[in-house]
Amino acid sequence: MDAFLTSTAAVTLAEIGDKTQLLTLLLVSRFRKPAALILGILTATLLNHALSAWLGQVIGSFLSPQTGDLILGISFILMGGWLLIPDKEEGAPSRFDHLGAFWVTTILFFLAEIGDKTQVATVLLAAEYQSVLWVTAGTTLGMMLANLPVIYLGQKLLDITPVRTVQVFASVLFIVLGLVTLW
Repeated sequence: MDAFLTSTAAVTLAEIGDKTQLLTLLLVSRFRKPAALILGILTATLLNHALSAWLGQVIGSFLSPQTGDLILGISFILMGGWLLIPDKEEGAPSRFDHLGAFWVTTILFFLAEIGDKTQVATVLLAAEYQSVLWVTAGTTLGMMLANLPVIYLGQKLLDITPVRTVQVFASVLFIVLGLVTLW
């Protein structure tokens, strides 16, 4: 259960203010079809994170538990720093609009996750916990928890709290998680 809960928390925090939330906001404004967006995000995340977790499990099978804890703790601290680096806004190319909300969302989310903080976190978490299923389930839930409010609240979120403030808060939480893991 630790793998699931830690993965959920890590990805939820990592996604706050991330480019995929900005992508979600863009897709909401373009398509206004919440169900299709949710299914697209879910599909892309399951595919991307399952592959990442599998890779992490393979890598983790070569590490001792102490080495895994050290790598995970340090990676959380680094992730906290990474959250402070602003993402570049990426837009949904209008030439793909004919594919519809579900396919545009699925394709763009899958591509946006390649090399992203959450993909790296998924690999590291699976290496630590040696569980493709629970890490994938947790990271996917984390992605959904971070992006569902954007789908339903959209621009109102940014009116209430500046993205930078949310990013700094999430960064501090990640660094604390890293220090607790190392301790």
